[in-house]
This record gives sequence, structure tokens and C-alpha cells, in this order.
Amino acid sequence: MIEQTVEIATKDGATTTFIVHPERDGAHPVVLFFMDAPAIREELRDMARRMASAGYYVMLPNLYYRKGVLELKDLPPLDEKAARARMFELMGSISIPMIMDDGDALLNYADRDPAAGKGKIATVGYCMSGQYAINFAARYPDRVGAAASVYGVQLVTDRPDSPHLAAQKAGGELYFACAEHDDYAPMEMVQALDQLVKAKNLNAEVELFEGVHHGFAFPQRGAVYDKPAAERHWERLFSLWKRTLS
Repeated sequence: MIEQTVEIATKDGATTTFIVHPERDGAHPVVLFFMDAPAIREELRDMARRMASAGYYVMLPNLYYRKGVLELKDLPPLDEKAARARMFELMGSISIPMIMDDGDALLNYADRDPAAGKGKIATVGYCMSGQYAINFAARYPDRVGAAASVYGVQLVTDRPDSPHLAAQKAGGELYFACAEHDDYAPMEMVQALDQLVKAKNLNAEVELFEGVHHGFAFPQRGAVYDKPAAERHWERLFSLWKRTLS
């Protein structure tokens, strides 16, 4: 596999982006992989490598570059409460419009790289970034063939750019993986999302992963990690991309 870390110019500076793709048989379909709230780390790079090993050109951008932060482990150590507050502050420093602009820059970069396919792309976001994956699909309805939110938060809000509204503008297939036990994405939100998908007859699936908690797909998340559920989520993603990006 080929890996590189590049600085991709954006409207607000430059985002440090980890890119990984197979060495042979390119060009490969592009997957924009949006990070979760704890920021870039080797755990996410390993997940990007797994995606790439299935035949994709994966881009993992740092979404906190506006704050000059790449990996939280590089920041001065804080006690658990203060570190958590810092993470939520970083999470609150970005917005859907900001990440849509970043996505534009990523796509522009990929379109100039011979290793990246020029056809349909996929987006995937975990936790805080589920909303970004879905909204980018609405931004490029003819280009995004698949968008996946994995225990995404704030999917149903009263904002005009709420992901549940954006979902109705997407042209590709949408997939929402939701944890049964999730304080950040409560069951009321999941049910409202599922009702909308069915009422509007969207090309989308809301799947409830029973018995698991927020973060179940992250192998370094301690007791929250659930291997059977995590492997099922991989199966869903690869199946989704195979039928929509081929």
C-alpha cells in the first residue's frame, strides 16, 4: 500500500491529510473519511488502511487544523475532566459549512491525483462527523455514490442544514449505523431519523446495533469496543461501497 501525509490548501489554511491506497490496479474510488471528536490518531489511520486494503483511495483529513491541533496526545496533558472539556471545545469550533469547504478542497486534490478514481466517491463519518458525511452527499448529489454515518450525532436538528434534511437532497445511497445505548445520539433521534427515511422513501437504511454503546467500532475504545458489531459495520461499509462505487 502507498501512504502519504500531505497539506491540502483550504479556504482557512491547510488540513494535514493522511492518504492511503493500494499500490496496484488503480485508479481507486475515493473515500472521504471524516474523523471523530478525539481527533487524528493511529487508530484512525489503521481504519483508513483497512478501507484502502479493500481497494479504495482513502483521505483522512485533520478537521481541527483551524485550531492548530492534529493529535490530542501532542497537547499538554490535562486531567480527565479538563481534557474532555478541551475535546468538546474543539468539536464546537467547527461547523457543517466549514467542513463542506474542506471537503471541496479534498475532492479537488483527489481529482488531480492520478491514483484517485474520477467517478463516484463515498463519504463516511464517525461520531461528530456522521453529519458531515451526509451533508457532503447532499452537496454533491451526482458525485457521492454512498454516504455512511456511524453513531453520528446531531443528525436531526432544527437547523436549516440539519442532516435529516440534507439526506433528502442526496443522490447516493445512505447508511446510518446507530448504537442502542448512546447518550450522544439518543433513541429519540434514531427513531425520528428512521421514520423520516421510511416516510420519504429515501434510498437509505437506519440500522440499530443492539446491545452496544457509542464508539463500538473503535478497537482502542476499551470496554465500549464490540468486535462482532464492529465487524458487522465493516461488512456493511464494504458491501455499500461495492454496489455503489463499482
